[in-house]
Amino acid sequence: MGKPELLRLILGALAVSCVSLVVADDPYRFYTWTVTYGTISPLGVPQQVILINGQFPGPRLDVVTNDNIVLNLINKLDQPFLLTWNGIKQRKNSWQDGVLGTNCPIPPNANYTYIFQPKDQIGSYTYFPSTGMHRAAGGFGAINVYQRPRIPVPYPFPDGDFTLLIGDWFKTNHKTLQLALDSGKSLPFPDGVLINGQSKPTFSGDPGKTYRFRVSNVGLSTSLNFRIQGHNMKLVEVEGSHTVQNIYDSLDVHVGQSVTVLVTLNQLPKDYYIVASTRFTKTVLTAIGVLHYSNSKTPVSGPVPGGPTVEVDWSIKQARTYRWNLTANAARPNPQGSFHYGKITPSRTIRLANSAPLINGKQRYAVNGASYINADTPLKLADHFNIPGVFSMSSLQTSPSAGSPFLATSVLPANLHEFLEIVFQNNENTIQSWHLDGYDFWVVGYGNGQWTQASRQSYNLVDTLTRHTFQVYPNSWTSIYVSLDNQGMWNVRSAIWDRQYLGQQFYLRVWNPIQSLANEYNIPSNALFCGKATKGHN
Repeated sequence: MGKPELLRLILGALAVSCVSLVVADDPYRFYTWTVTYGTISPLGVPQQVILINGQFPGPRLDVVTNDNIVLNLINKLDQPFLLTWNGIKQRKNSWQDGVLGTNCPIPPNANYTYIFQPKDQIGSYTYFPSTGMHRAAGGFGAINVYQRPRIPVPYPFPDGDFTLLIGDWFKTNHKTLQLALDSGKSLPFPDGVLINGQSKPTFSGDPGKTYRFRVSNVGLSTSLNFRIQGHNMKLVEVEGSHTVQNIYDSLDVHVGQSVTVLVTLNQLPKDYYIVASTRFTKTVLTAIGVLHYSNSKTPVSGPVPGGPTVEVDWSIKQARTYRWNLTANAARPNPQGSFHYGKITPSRTIRLANSAPLINGKQRYAVNGASYINADTPLKLADHFNIPGVFSMSSLQTSPSAGSPFLATSVLPANLHEFLEIVFQNNENTIQSWHLDGYDFWVVGYGNGQWTQASRQSYNLVDTLTRHTFQVYPNSWTSIYVSLDNQGMWNVRSAIWDRQYLGQQFYLRVWNPIQSLANEYNIPSNALFCGKATKGHN
């Protein structure tokens, strides 16, 4: 028997041993990924990047709703490493979330096998490193979750599928960036913007045909505007939600977000610019790609088409045009609008304000004054084994206060099946991007200034989107509704990575004291142990 066949049998046995994770009728997909360093020149200067199976960006995961993914990740870096699956909800399975609050990092020259499902999900998602500043070196990629054969999508099947990973990029080594942040410095301005890790990629199609473009912002810190010269874009999906199919000539995509559009090649046969440019920055950085008609004999030429730059109101107005397609199904046959979120009274309101304090003379970022610090033991393991002193469920208050900022490993307790209103208040002059693992949620409102109870009058309680990452505009607020139907320890974090690294995050413990596999899966048989949690701990 050859080594690949033997490895597949071993991984298959491991997957079957985790019986609670498996649905017998759902197919398995097996992957082995090796993480290494490599040298490439994405902005024309050789630099060290993180490769997965020799690729930058990493391999694309093309899967189908409910597939069982068995992914053996081998770490050949000189530092511990984890991948997180951005937007994959990990139903009942925060054990596989791939963040430091749920998983021990994979040591150098070791491996860990993730086993998870995109349960009842479709759409465009991403993965990326959650450890340190590895994300600044690469290691990111796309996850495309396709519908099951019997489940329709609310548009004709496209003639082709393009995945575009757009993001800001730094020439500085990720270790140097991390040392700068550790010393109290801020992240510098990026050196450029990339599309699929390149400076000018080409996407080819036939005239008259329609193509699906999956666009995700995998950068560290910068909102981007995406557009295609001379072509309209029909928005059809945002992070797993089928949308009312409005037409746009450009779209803002904030850090950590994904959108899916349809583009018909209905213009004169030539080449056209594809553009991603920075938003809300004094200096505008631009990446270009090429949309190539298969019968084109005319290369791109002339000025790159401009887009919005610092206009906040423009972005807010666009965000409010995003609407849920109430009659379309998503991954399941029932219509999205069959869940009437706006008729449910939240059990409580939580108000969270981000800030940028100095603590012990160093730049930090905080939520309601609490700046998160990672424990040496994953919070999920500490909670499972009842290990004291690892995290605090009383340090993070549920509304802002005027006290001095402080360091803490903060966990916000919540009950399974609570229905929460969470208001994110941004009193800073910079845009924020927030992500919640384990969930999607309804973004019911955006507003300027301070949120008050009267702000609820502006909420969209009928057809707002569900999504996993949302923006909060400068000196503004954003409000979400979330149904806590997924037990586990879930990371709530700034998607702007230096802010996350320096403390703008916490964990949401969604809990039911009655232990049942109907609520949460058991600890995986291959779980890694570290810190105060040792193998055989009880």
